[in-house]
Amino acid sequence: MKTDHVNTCPAGNNIQAPNKTPLDADKIRNDFPILSRKVNGKRLVYLDSAATAQKPRQVIDAIASYYTDHNANVHRGLHTLAEEATAAYERARDKTAKFIGSVKREEIIFTRNTTEAINMVAHSWGRHNLKHGQRIVITQMEHHANLVPWIVLAKITGAELEYIPIDADGYLHLKDINDIINSRTRIVALTHMSNLLGTINPVEDIIDLAHKKNALVLVDGAQGVPHLPVDMKTMNADFYAFSAHKMLGPTGIGVLYAKDDLLGEMQPMQYGGEMINEVRYNFADWAELPWKFEAGTPNIAGAVGFSAALDYLEDLGMEKIREHDKMLIAYALERLAELRQFKVFGPKNPEHRGGAVSFVSPHVHPHDLAQFLDMQGIAIRAGHHCAQPLTKLLGESSTARASFYIYNSQKDIDELITALEAAWRYFAHV
Repeated sequence: MKTDHVNTCPAGNNIQAPNKTPLDADKIRNDFPILSRKVNGKRLVYLDSAATAQKPRQVIDAIASYYTDHNANVHRGLHTLAEEATAAYERARDKTAKFIGSVKREEIIFTRNTTEAINMVAHSWGRHNLKHGQRIVITQMEHHANLVPWIVLAKITGAELEYIPIDADGYLHLKDINDIINSRTRIVALTHMSNLLGTINPVEDIIDLAHKKNALVLVDGAQGVPHLPVDMKTMNADFYAFSAHKMLGPTGIGVLYAKDDLLGEMQPMQYGGEMINEVRYNFADWAELPWKFEAGTPNIAGAVGFSAALDYLEDLGMEKIREHDKMLIAYALERLAELRQFKVFGPKNPEHRGGAVSFVSPHVHPHDLAQFLDMQGIAIRAGHHCAQPLTKLLGESSTARASFYIYNSQKDIDELITALEAAWRYFAHV
């Protein structure tokens, strides 16, 4: 990897962890039933929120209430339950539109997850717009969800894949960005925040450059929108994809935001009920936005739960959540630096990274480490984190990752460090 880098977010040194945070993690923790349980006789320390966040009682109750009192299919019936279910489902769309910058409700498409949202763009926009010799630009730090669809699409269309490299500090290496994003580039797809490195990318700068080259930009917001204030009108992304389950909501529901003019030109990825305007035996045309892209019965309960999750996050305030994340990652980096036997990946400056930190030790395989920590009640993730090419680029086959959210505190990090020290002592002498 290149060790020099040019970036609007230069690496920092000697960052001191703040002692205070605007969020009371201990109080917040009380809203999460699962966090009151014990694992292997120990207090559960959940440090795997980058994989999925835990759910507050408010979300669980909203889903239960829907099934108990309002369950019906949407957009179809005229009876009371159907109208209540439809109103709740569409209210979730309105809240989502407001949450990411008060965009048009027609620009919010509900999907199963971030992966489906990205595949929808690759299929419905990419197959019809990319041609041989044109360029798809992605980064070396992408999750498989924002990598594999473009690999496949490049093979189908004959388009070329070009990568924005990363440097040794975990930042995008932008020195040659004007050559990488050039006049042949049709779309740039990049993560808002790396799930492995924690790097927060300068997406607005890259979007501005891409638009000057007449290229579109898709941002994978799976790790970004749960942790950062996001405003689509300011960011100006053409597509932004994310999942409810990483932001306190249920699994099985995600979001594709896309500008309405692009959605108007795109063809649906799935066909069937709900997404049609008129069907005859030899003809069909499509419903208006956003329903054109939502074939079949949707995840209504998921939307209801997601709506409650958005309420919860807005009550806390995304600016405060970001400050809490910075406090946690700064403290984690400070404490991990005490463990010289562990190597930590990603930017050193918490201003430029989110609440996820990956690390390795030469004496402990990440899988063994994760199992050892689990015996102490500490949940982390081990593996390539669905970023296998990036993991190999770092010179590893897998890493251990601790990731934080609103219900974590410095106490959780202290317990992590104590357990890592114990693991190293144990495995170094096995």
